Amino acid sequence: QVQLVESGGGLVQPGGSLRLSCAASKSIFSFGAITWYRQEPGKQRELVATITSGGSTNYADSVKGRFTISRDNAKNTVYLQMNSLKSEDTAVYYCNASPSPLPGYGYWGQGTQVTVSS
Repeated sequence: QVQLVESGGGLVQPGGSLRLSCAASKSIFSFGAITWYRQEPGKQRELVATITSGGSTNYADSVKGRFTISRDNAKNTVYLQMNSLKSEDTAVYYCNASPSPLPGYGYWGQGTQVTVSS
């Protein structure tokens, strides 16, 4: 069973930054894609950013230019650097590791809360 452990969430003021981490219990090269999703209460989970095993990245329009997804292969960890945070970025952020290049399948972490508020 694969485990994904997210960390790095918290409370930050608008305009601030946070870096989320998703640590996998096995090599991240074994997954076709690792994706960050987020979910606000009462809303559907939405894709934030994806990185494939080949290193390709994809971002939601709402975070382009502000968020960066990256990986550390030696640590089996994927990061989400979030800059210029806005109140609308407040959500629970989840890490997903999919066996194929299509995100949303496979394994999920437990989530980490990000709250952007003054």
